[in-house]
Parts: sequence; structure tokens; C-alpha cells
Amino acid sequence: MVLKVDLHCEGCARKVARALKGLQEIDEVTIDYEESKVVVKGKNVDPLKVCERVERKSGRKVELISHMTKPFEENTKEEEIKKEEEKKDEPPPEITLVLNVQMHCDACAQVLQKQIRKIKGVECVTTDIEKSQVIIKGFNIDPEKLTKEVNKRSGKQASLVNNIIQEKEEEEEKEEEKEEYIIKDYNLAQKYYNNNMEYYANYSPQIFSDNNPNACSIM
Repeated sequence: MVLKVDLHCEGCARKVARALKGLQEIDEVTIDYEESKVVVKGKNVDPLKVCERVERKSGRKVELISHMTKPFEENTKEEEIKKEEEKKDEPPPEITLVLNVQMHCDACAQVLQKQIRKIKGVECVTTDIEKSQVIIKGFNIDPEKLTKEVNKRSGKQASLVNNIIQEKEEEEEKEEEKEEYIIKDYNLAQKYYNNNMEYYANYSPQIFSDNNPNACSIM
């Protein structure tokens, strides 16, 4: 910002400089006492606060000539816009999909590759005839839509391998849960049986008991 201050000599200029030293947001102060101008540079500088401080500390009349905050704000906005544009320019992550498609020979595989390459977003297509699989790489690809498009273009039944793997994992988890349930039930029955065994009474031997009439003859 540029201030107009009534300055007569270097002594007046030093007073103004001392008055502005206490403000932390000020980075640089340039004083031209011959033209009665004070240039203040810094971030987030409050012009009213600066003018009041100079008038109070130096006893000189102060006028605000110009305040350069708009260019700084415009620069920050431009930087934000540039960052957003850079984010938009960044390519999306590459997606790899594996489809199960029946192929009988190399000719079938080549025709299938040509048909899939025409689909929007597909960058690379490779086929594995032995496994009857097609590996597709590309950007912004929806797996379900791609599978339907392959079915439509090739006339063959294509299925997504990822979904098949998920279904198998879910079935395995269900089987494991069933096994755990059976084991838990068996353990509960075993504990219940063992607890019943504790109720059997243990009788003392009757050989030397007073109730045995033959005890004396044995002795």
C-alpha cells in the first residue's frame, strides 16, 4: 500500500519507520520524505490499522493513496483455478478386466479383439485361447456395460471373472460357517453329557461295614 504522510526531513521519516516496526504483518517499508510517500509491503495488512498507528505514533497526518490487495486475491484465485485444471487434466486410473469368452481358434480371437477395441474406453485387448479368457485394459470402463457390449458385438456369452470369483468366495464362506456351527453343536452336547456323569454317586465298600453280617467271619 502507498501512504501520503506529511514529512519534512529524515527525522520525520525515522519516526514513521519506528511506528511501523511493531506490526508483524509488515515485511518492508520504503519512505521517500521528499515526495511525502510511504510504501508498505506485507501480507494481510489492514490499511486502516496502519494509518491510525502512524498518525498516533508520529503525530503526522496520513492519507491512503492506494491499497494493492486485489491483485493478490486475483493471483490466489488464478492459482486455485490452475490447480483445478491440473486435476481435471490428470488421466483417470487404468482398469483391467478379465472376461470368460468361448474361443475355438486364433481367427475367433482376432475377430473378438477387433470388436472389443471399438468399444469406448478400451485401450488394450489380449486373448488366452486355452483359458477362454479376454484381458481388457482401459479407462472409465463400467464392467457390467462392457460385458453387455461384448455380448452384443461378438454374439457370444461373456461373463466377468471377478464376479465369478466373488460368488465362489461367498459360497466358501457359507460352507465354513456351516462347519463351525456343526462343531459348536457337537461341543455343547459333549459338555452336557460330561455334566450328567457328575451326578453318579460313589458308594463306600461293604466288606467291613456293620450292615454286613459276614464281616466278622471275614475278619
